[in-house]
Amino acid sequence: MPTANSDERLAAALLWVIPALWAANYIVARSAPGVVEPYTLAFGRWSIAGALLAFLARSELWRQRHHIRTVWYQYLVLGTLGMFICGAWVYLGARTTSTMNIALIYAASPVLIAIGAVIWLGERFVLRQAVGVVVALAGVMHVIVKGHWMALETVRWVAGDGWILAAMVSWAAYALLQKKWPSPLGATARLALICAGGVAMLLPFAVVEFFSPETPVWTSRASLLVITAAMVPGIGAYWLYGWSQKVIGASRVAVTLYLTPLYAALAAWGTLGEPLGWHHLMGAALIFPGVYLVTRTPAPR
Repeated sequence: MPTANSDERLAAALLWVIPALWAANYIVARSAPGVVEPYTLAFGRWSIAGALLAFLARSELWRQRHHIRTVWYQYLVLGTLGMFICGAWVYLGARTTSTMNIALIYAASPVLIAIGAVIWLGERFVLRQAVGVVVALAGVMHVIVKGHWMALETVRWVAGDGWILAAMVSWAAYALLQKKWPSPLGATARLALICAGGVAMLLPFAVVEFFSPETPVWTSRASLLVITAAMVPGIGAYWLYGWSQKVIGASRVAVTLYLTPLYAALAAWGTLGEPLGWHHLMGAALIFPGVYLVTRTPAPR
């Protein structure tokens, strides 16, 4: 039987594994164009993940059916933000922007979450956090303008960065609403219902997309991308993240977010041949310290 110490050692080791699972979604996103369409990919991903989670939590979902009927709209909203926008729109953005851009822009999401928590949830915001917000957002913009601050007119603006920015904002709203709307459900049952809300929103878009004349013929590679997205960054990352958080705490597990761009850059370089530019390195040098300043827990006095 595992001991508390062995669980802690395993959770600490998983801090190096979880970012690779998150980064896998960016590789799937960049591999999908010409193979499977964005809404179809997101629909398949969350249908598979949601069905498995619902099976595991079936008893709890049945016991809580009255609660579910009362606040069904919450799961629809969360599914729209977390699975529809943060799912399909990331895949839309990946058509024209790089894996590293996706990872770095997403890495700044804790900044928006912190700002939203102050405005919406009444949490405190100190000067250190304000400095972090400015630094991190400067890093995001540095990535988007490719480092050409003095010659913005020469920058080739990429639509994909706009899709990723929208998805990043949606992820912040998703995280804040989960705090705003407490639930009696366990993590597995709640995530299963959020998946159901996202799948309901994705379904009509996926149907239109699937039967469009421009849609590529379904292949075994499309199936592989959908299954990979469902099992690796879907169920795998969520399950391991939640378990590790229970064992060693949320603040320590949060470092996985900062490692994801590194993993994504290495994976994209190794598997997709994407180059790493100086503007990525400078953006990371701004984003990571900025996010750290915003999210760091102050030392007790």
